[in-house]
Amino acid sequence: MLHGRAAEQDRIGALVARARAGESAALVLRGGPGIGKTALLDWAAELTSPTGRPLRVLRASAAEFEAELPFAGLSQLVRPALDRLDRLPAPQRQVLASAFGLGGGVSADRLLVGLAVLSLLADLADDGPLLCLVDDAHWLDSVSAEALLFAARRLHAEGVVMIFAARDGVFPAPGLPELTVGPLAPADAVQLLDPQLAPEVRMRVLGEAQGNPLALIELPRVVRAGDAGGPLPLTDRLQAAFHGQVDRLPAGARTLLLVAAVEDTGDLDVLLRAAAPLGAGPGDLRPAEEARLVEVTGRRMRFRHPLVRAAVHAAATYPELLAVHRALADVLTTPDTADRRAWHLAAATTGPDEQVAATLERTAEQARARSGYGTALAAFARAAELSGDAAAQARRLLLAAESGLQSGHLDNAVRLAERAAGLVNEPDFHARVAWVEGHAWFWQGGHQTAYDLMSQGAQLDPGQRDALLVAAFHPAWYLGEPYLSACLDQLATLDHPVARYQVAAVRGRPLPLATVAAQVGAEPRDRVQLCGLGFVAGQDAETYELASGLVARCRADGVLGLLPTLLFFLAEAEFFHGRHRDAAVSLDEAVRVARDGSQPLWVSQLLAVQAVLAAVAGDEERCQELVASALDGAAAGAEAGGRAWTLWAQGLLDLGQGRAESAVTRLAALQENPYAHQVCAYRSVPDLVEAAVRAGVPEQAREAYTRFSAWAERVDQPWATSVASRCRALLSGDEQDYLLALKACGRPFEQARTELLYGEWLRRARRKADARGRLHHALGTFDQLGAAPWAARARSELEATGLRAPQPAASAAAELTPQELQIARLAGTGLSNRDIAAQLFLSPKTVAYHLYKAYPKLGVTSRTELAALAL
Repeated sequence: MLHGRAAEQDRIGALVARARAGESAALVLRGGPGIGKTALLDWAAELTSPTGRPLRVLRASAAEFEAELPFAGLSQLVRPALDRLDRLPAPQRQVLASAFGLGGGVSADRLLVGLAVLSLLADLADDGPLLCLVDDAHWLDSVSAEALLFAARRLHAEGVVMIFAARDGVFPAPGLPELTVGPLAPADAVQLLDPQLAPEVRMRVLGEAQGNPLALIELPRVVRAGDAGGPLPLTDRLQAAFHGQVDRLPAGARTLLLVAAVEDTGDLDVLLRAAAPLGAGPGDLRPAEEARLVEVTGRRMRFRHPLVRAAVHAAATYPELLAVHRALADVLTTPDTADRRAWHLAAATTGPDEQVAATLERTAEQARARSGYGTALAAFARAAELSGDAAAQARRLLLAAESGLQSGHLDNAVRLAERAAGLVNEPDFHARVAWVEGHAWFWQGGHQTAYDLMSQGAQLDPGQRDALLVAAFHPAWYLGEPYLSACLDQLATLDHPVARYQVAAVRGRPLPLATVAAQVGAEPRDRVQLCGLGFVAGQDAETYELASGLVARCRADGVLGLLPTLLFFLAEAEFFHGRHRDAAVSLDEAVRVARDGSQPLWVSQLLAVQAVLAAVAGDEERCQELVASALDGAAAGAEAGGRAWTLWAQGLLDLGQGRAESAVTRLAALQENPYAHQVCAYRSVPDLVEAAVRAGVPEQAREAYTRFSAWAERVDQPWATSVASRCRALLSGDEQDYLLALKACGRPFEQARTELLYGEWLRRARRKADARGRLHHALGTFDQLGAAPWAARARSELEATGLRAPQPAASAAAELTPQELQIARLAGTGLSNRDIAAQLFLSPKTVAYHLYKAYPKLGVTSRTELAALAL
């Protein structure tokens, strides 16, 4: 029975009740040692259905000494469900089989493991609500933590509840709700005390325990023993209490407990074999059990509380710990224990040992082959510490840094690469260091440092020069002049397909995008950098084709981490083509994946483009919220990735709302270094021209127009020619320029804006009859696109000509959320829920949930009816 935990029990009970109704949820229980987190998990595990049937429970308890073993925590939790592995999509099935040693090593996207876990749990929940409990989550190995948190963030309608118990200040879980488990109230604390305690002992224990349940149970033993207490923190007092109990055990029992504290899995066969040469045997278990320090179930022993293990470990001498690690390494000789043996060997080694370092390096390589990049980082780093010479140490440190880059541990990647660089003077090695450090700094927003490292590294090794200079283009792009020009000058000397395209896109006549893409290889990561350049070259249609093909490839292969980048480019292309609803769908998915996968740079960029769409729609509140979110969370001293797009969003919002002066100020800022050459700066020039003319300050837009006009001529695209002619018409007032703009056939949104501006010009020229056709057509396009401010303006202008403006037609699809629309479109093509789930990296139940919501909004009841709709 739990005392004083009614609120916590109600919260957990409500989550389980929602799971019975088919909903999913996740929760992180926070609190210090002994506060009762484990007791709450135990209580949750005993919950039953309304019919009295036990819930299906998966449970894991992470441990400090397994924190470097890849998939250790995940294996505990999901191994009972691996009989369903064959039901997963192929990429997910392969990555989980590899992770658990059930298949060959498969190097895959680090986020795919989490998606596979989500699919496995969702499939298991087909049989009824599922409760997943993870205790001491702060000790999870990095790959398990990342996978479980990714799955938890994407839970929706599977009937799965995931509860993590972790200490305060560790195990960051952004995006998940948390519940702090606090001290017991005095009245509840009293209930845990033995009523036979003397009053003075009772008062002292209540004072020292501070409402901590474990302290209330354990401290009376210390006080009874005459302990004088002291000013120690509560955790230390508890550890000391357990240490006192351990210290009173026979020597053999203490030895056996130390082996268990170091080994940590509780496998009795391993424990007894390792303890035998140290003088302990099976008979030494009984005293520890009788002291209630451990409990044995079958062939497994577990400590009653992590603080018992900590007390045993802390009390051991250094020679004793070395001896235990050696004994464990001696008995862990099977292939499935190779990783644990390597770590015990490393822990038992006090100085350089090349043989042990090589063993640990093999463990790191195996972890990397199974997508366990965080574990590989730790293993390579420890192998470096054990290396016998500087060259081997430097090589392993750099391997650790590369694993840090792949795992997203960017600070560690920089630190390890710098250490490696200080050990050798080989130019080619320093070029590799520059690659790792440069990318780590770039992804943290340190563009100047990234550019300096990459450009300097390019001078060190001819074999790596091309790759480093091509990569240096990215930080140079964000830095602007003079770095961009200097980088392009160097790129112009290279015989490299991407370098040639970079130079041509910025300075010359653009090269055929499809041809260049074919030259750089088939891997999505090799081609993705061309997408952004395609917009610089004005090749929007070609970029859309490239990006959409890469998105399809990533969906098929499970390359989840690259998806936000590609969907960003896809959404840009859709927006530029006037397909605003499609862009909203792409951005919605991209933001969710980027957040779930902890990609803050792309979250910022994606939110900023969403803000531009909100500005077009005239949704001022949403636009400003998105701008604030896009700018939030930038690293210290770095600019948010979406900063330039937010300037466009706010300028476009002001223009649509009739705040021309404010629009000029915001949009003009985009025409200055370091933004002036960027995609959104060029694409916003027509907005600046219109705002400046409306504000009566056309001279403030002339320089930007001149640059835009020259760019439009260079890229030679009809839509760019059309917009350039419209800008010229606004600045000159010449009707022929309006006609040229309309003749050049722009995109829907831009063409409608030209028609609106020309219609306004015609009405002011008292040619109302001519204006009506233009305005009527523009209004229809604006209504169709949901561009409310422009539709309102066109409607007002049309009615000023004496013609009653039509009201917008209702659209059932407009009632759908972007995710509902995306799923409804795929369902309309005949795909099953499972197929849709595999494409969108969701569970089939989540797909079914969104279809259930979408059907009544669309007025349909089946996929057949859905297919007939124009969505």
